[in-house]
Amino acid sequence: MKTDTAHAYWNDAWNDAAKREDWEQPEDRIAEYAKALAPSSRVLDLGCGIGRHALMYAAMGHQATVLDAAEDGLAELTRKAASMGLSIETRLGKMDALPFDDGSFDHVLAFNVIYHADEEIMQRTINEIFRILRPGGTYQGTMLTLRGLALTQSKLPGGREISRNTWVFEDDEGDKRHPHHFCGSTDVIRLFGEFDVLRLESDLLDGAPGGRWHLIMERPE
Repeated sequence: MKTDTAHAYWNDAWNDAAKREDWEQPEDRIAEYAKALAPSSRVLDLGCGIGRHALMYAAMGHQATVLDAAEDGLAELTRKAASMGLSIETRLGKMDALPFDDGSFDHVLAFNVIYHADEEIMQRTINEIFRILRPGGTYQGTMLTLRGLALTQSKLPGGREISRNTWVFEDDEGDKRHPHHFCGSTDVIRLFGEFDVLRLESDLLDGAPGGRWHLIMERPE
């Protein structure tokens, strides 16, 4: 069974102006960490959606590249970049087979992306992120917490575990009808075992319900 299928939902969503509206502005955590990047960094926005963070990186003077499996989102990004006079390289593809050379990037972002799959696909994706980062390069991303699973189950009864910690909620009108992976902190550390952990915290710290892990990792020198 293919589990990395959520791009089918998001491809349709990017054609809906009302749904796009929630994904127009960069996340505060992403914008804050971007200030720490060296000038003209090579940045990959993996699973970019309509490109809110890639546009931010490019506007800051970084060399921005994006990859996404939803072609209509990439089309929206291309339109926005042209209107802003920004240059962003776009690639259509899946997250677990990245079409980039080893050490191609200084920083990789995958915000609300890689957990849209089972553990096998996620691990391949993480290995690919490690491969394309230069030594000393950084990764920023999110994962779903086990608390987030409980919160989802309270709102969407009838979920089904299709593999370890990977769930589908077929009654959901959003993307949770597609597989989502939930995990504890020890699972995050195991999955990112080749990386050094710079930051791992729950969004409970932001006063949110605690459904996501926020992480910053570094490929060792």
